[in-house]
Parts: sequence; structure tokens; C-alpha cells
Amino acid sequence: MSTPRLSETSYAVLGLLEQCGPATPYQLKQIAQESIFHFWSIPHTQLYTECARLAQGGLLDEQQEQHGRRRRVFSLAASGRRELELWRADPRTDIYELRDPGLLKLFCGADPAALADQQLRLHEARLARYEEILGASSAEPSVPVGMRLSLEAGIGHAREYIRFWSGVREKV
Repeated sequence: MSTPRLSETSYAVLGLLEQCGPATPYQLKQIAQESIFHFWSIPHTQLYTECARLAQGGLLDEQQEQHGRRRRVFSLAASGRRELELWRADPRTDIYELRDPGLLKLFCGADPAALADQQLRLHEARLARYEEILGASSAEPSVPVGMRLSLEAGIGHAREYIRFWSGVREKV
């Protein structure tokens, strides 16, 4: 069996299963909503198809319930763990793609004052949520350093957006 082509979504699924253990795609979606979805979006339906594709490629093990809803529970196979370790060991990445609807509206002529007010509310709420998560994770010594550092990057981005949109509001 040849290894399927792996994308960032593939690695996100592998990494989530490594962190949380065996899970259904629905459980992965719930875990992702409180973790990686803060900085990496994946369409919910893609989690389902990606789990099945990775299992077919031998990177995930799959167990299906025999009764009831017959849910499919996926876990990280040894080959999936190896692929994840190889990917993590390679420090090369692309620069992230910025897709900000607020900036797009600003560019296309939206009212800067109204947009700034809305964006400030959104980014202040996001910052508060990130700081809440960081506070909770600081009390939990088992949270991996990479998770904390990713959260700190999110806090930095939120603070920068608050600085930017505050400046927009002051200019108009």
C-alpha cells in the first residue's frame, strides 16, 4: 500500500489523533474547534473524508461500532505516526495565506469607521478568549509547549489587529 499524498489537513488530523487518542470525526471536529480552528480552518466535512482517506492509505486504524450508530473510530497507526514525525522534523513551511474578510471589505470601499468598530469588537472578543485559554493551559503542566506558543502567536495577532483597527477608527 502506497502512502497517500498528504496535505496540511492530513497532518492536522494525524496531529489531533496523536494528541487526543482514538476519536470519531465528530469528536475530532469538537476538539479542533477548541484548538487548531483558532489558527487553521478545515471544513467540517473534510475531517470526515480525510479520516477515511488516511485509513484507506494505512495511516490510521479504524474500528467501526457493530451496533447502534455504527460510528467509525479512528486512531493513529504506526505508519501515520512516522509520517507525522517526518513532517514535524522538517522546519520548512510556506508563509501563511492571509484571508481576512474585514481587510477585503476595507480594500473594496466599505465604510472604514463602521468596519473598524465591528472589527474591534470581534478582535477584542477573540483576544479575551485566547487569554482565557492561555490562563487555563498555564494551570495544566501537561499542555505541550508548541500548543502554548501557538496560542501566544494568536494573542499577538489579535493585539496587532486591535492596534490596526483602532488606528483606522482614529483616522476617519
